[in-house]
Amino acid sequence: MPYARGSGIPEVKYEFQTTAGARLSLRTVIGKFALGALAIGAGFSLGREGPTVQICAGLGALLGRLTHQGTRITRSLICIGAAAGIAAAFNTPIAAITFALEEIAGNLNQRLVGAIVVAAVAAAVVEHAILGGAPVFTIPAYAFGPWWELLAYGALGVVAAITATIFVKTLLWMRAAVRRLDVLPPWTRPAVAGVLVGAIGVAFPAVLGIGYQTLSRALLGEFGFTTMAALGVAKLAATIVSYSWGLAGGIFAPSLYIGGMIGGSCGAVVHRLLPDAPNVVGSFALVGMGAFFAGAIRAPITSILIIFEMTGDYAIILPLMVANMIAYTIAMRWQPVPIYDALLQQDGLHLADHEPAPLRRIRVDEAMTKVVETAAAAEPLSNLRERLAQLAINAVPIVDAEGHLIGMVTTKDAARGSPAHTAADVMRRPVVTAYGDQTLEAAVLKMARHGVRQLPVVLRDDPRRIMGILALHDVQVAASAARDR
Repeated sequence: MPYARGSGIPEVKYEFQTTAGARLSLRTVIGKFALGALAIGAGFSLGREGPTVQICAGLGALLGRLTHQGTRITRSLICIGAAAGIAAAFNTPIAAITFALEEIAGNLNQRLVGAIVVAAVAAAVVEHAILGGAPVFTIPAYAFGPWWELLAYGALGVVAAITATIFVKTLLWMRAAVRRLDVLPPWTRPAVAGVLVGAIGVAFPAVLGIGYQTLSRALLGEFGFTTMAALGVAKLAATIVSYSWGLAGGIFAPSLYIGGMIGGSCGAVVHRLLPDAPNVVGSFALVGMGAFFAGAIRAPITSILIIFEMTGDYAIILPLMVANMIAYTIAMRWQPVPIYDALLQQDGLHLADHEPAPLRRIRVDEAMTKVVETAAAAEPLSNLRERLAQLAINAVPIVDAEGHLIGMVTTKDAARGSPAHTAADVMRRPVVTAYGDQTLEAAVLKMARHGVRQLPVVLRDDPRRIMGILALHDVQVAASAARDR
């Protein structure tokens, strides 16, 4: 069961794009369930969330194969299963929805949103019915202090970014080094990890296993600076060893643990400066969880929603957003390739080689409308308004006597002018245009930047000559057709 090693989320991302099958086969699902339970139950520093995502995504893929669904439906079921897995593991259905769209799908796929919402809510309801829906952590009450407290949370974001980058780079380095150890057969490597993690566990028993109980104590401010700093470093080392040497388990839970200890350590320093501040250690631990998660996993929106759903306290959102975005931005510069993509690259797999996002691989001239309605500069606005209404279009290019593009009139522009005006009186210029050899992604970004919904497509060697027009509807149709193929 070679694909049962590791977190499982890289395998889900790969299968979502390729539907190759082996990484989400029934054999892999069974292996992940058994090996994940053994590894975490034995005390390795790994989490249950990644394995749960792979197991549930595998069940979605299995359902697609058993019912003989096409590629598009099978891919959707993979993403839906992943969302259900996160919702069940964390009891955070909203964060599960954003994770599936942010990390697995990679975009806001409107066709998937409804099904993902249903699956995430259903998983959370079943989890609540079986386990009682108790919160994963014991969360302290939080009260936002003076405005300059945000500066301390910003500093925490920098510390979280540094630690997250060290974590990711060291994990990738050790994983690559272990794979080069030809002296040791693959089946013996988890035993080496057991010796190393066991040695760490002798000194720091609290880092063994998932560690949520210890993290809850840190959130309640029961530990001092030295204890939390030591536990954070020990957990980081134990997680890197556990993952690099081939065990089955995820890095979600360890990331929250490490971030909580880092944040709590920073909170202990702040508490010395502000001894009267209530629950400052627990609050910083809570924000540290999200900041480290954002820096290491690269899912900042998901990390914010996970913490918010676990606390139900809106007051924590502002410092959480500040620390998260600082950690995410800095970590992204120091380690440009996200950890799950980097793990796939170590396996010789590159997502972009298999199926780039539709907007990146479709040219503008493949999606544009080639028959373009134009208007002369001297055309009265009353006539132009009637034409726009009859054709049910939002804008029309304005051309001169030689057919050269000179402006653009939208329905709003036409409505602002008086009937006595002509198109030349209200037209917009300069005109924002696109070239036929550009990608749809570049064209959509240009639309968003300039606040327009359609772009005249012109020739590169003659930017005034119109060859077509691209509207948002054309983009949606082309992207949907590409996903269905």
